[in-house]
Amino acid sequence: MGAGAGQAERAPMRSAAVYALLLALGALDAAGYSLIAPVLPGLAAQTGAGATAMGLLVATFPLGMVAGFALGGAVVQRSTPARLLLMGLLLVAAGSLGFIFGADLAAFAVSRLVMGLGSGFLWLGITFATLAAWPGQEYLCMSRIYAAYSAGGLLGPLLGTIHGVRGPFVAYLTLALLAVVPVATLRLPSAVGAFTSDRRAVRSPEFLAAAASIAFAVMALGTLEGVLPLHFGTRLRQSQIGVLYAATSVLVVVAGAVAARWQPRKVMLGSTVPVAVGFAVAGATSAVPGWIAALALAGVGIGLANTGATGLLLDAGSAQRIVTAMVLWSQIGILGYLLAPLLGGPAADAFGYGAVAIMVALTAAALAVMLSRPRRS
Repeated sequence: MGAGAGQAERAPMRSAAVYALLLALGALDAAGYSLIAPVLPGLAAQTGAGATAMGLLVATFPLGMVAGFALGGAVVQRSTPARLLLMGLLLVAAGSLGFIFGADLAAFAVSRLVMGLGSGFLWLGITFATLAAWPGQEYLCMSRIYAAYSAGGLLGPLLGTIHGVRGPFVAYLTLALLAVVPVATLRLPSAVGAFTSDRRAVRSPEFLAAAASIAFAVMALGTLEGVLPLHFGTRLRQSQIGVLYAATSVLVVVAGAVAARWQPRKVMLGSTVPVAVGFAVAGATSAVPGWIAALALAGVGIGLANTGATGLLLDAGSAQRIVTAMVLWSQIGILGYLLAPLLGGPAADAFGYGAVAIMVALTAAALAVMLSRPRRS
């Protein structure tokens, strides 16, 4: 009777409709942070801020996510992923209001921080719902979740093509509120006790490799979205930047989905080359065709890195005991998104965008050396 009841309880989780909803929420979550890229030149013009200040504004989002991961990890061990999802949607909606009604950099920074907190909740809610529903298929299913996040990287810049600062956030707020309805009525089995913490996993060599890998992947994304838009803004309009980033996201989606066919460590090693070369080309040229080629390379590399880093994490321990590892891994990763504009913005102001490319190349080289070392048996 107990086994039958357990299977019946899990049945709602396995429906195609629920999986589609999780994928859609992943895309919506990612759109919330990729949305900012085309809007940055307009924000800079409205506030009179330079690359450093804009980098700090972008950094508030991952700072909020770090807090969201910590709070969400505690919630998921005592409640359900559905509650995390609902809380996350309400927070990103509240943060969007700040960009609609705010007028100065301080208001925008607080609003972006709140959106980041909500995004942290959404990521953990989506992840643990997926892990609970498809045991034994974690790598494949999470690669699809990452593909959905990459698709959100396509949606965000498209929303960002709407003229002005307020317009893109009005559109995003509308989507977030529409998502509240299906999430509020979502039937998920209780997750209380389903996930626990095992601190031994975070001391394993595979976790260290996974942590370094996700930091690299998200740092590259943060540099792409939080630093380079001001470079592109010297030649392109807001709508053109949005289209360029949307096209890049298509490549991120495809590369991330295809990467699940290969061994995670090899995928991560392979990702370092297109990322480094892509950013080098972007920093070295002011020609639009060169930027298109650069973002194509960087997009493929980021897609590979997202999936490879996830595979390394799942190899580090049991999915049912992954709460501590998942929270810490997520926080380390998003610190890459935080550091990218904090370091890249001042480097661009002081030395130009070639210096940003050098920073990315050095990070890629360090990761490649780490992953190339023989694993201890």
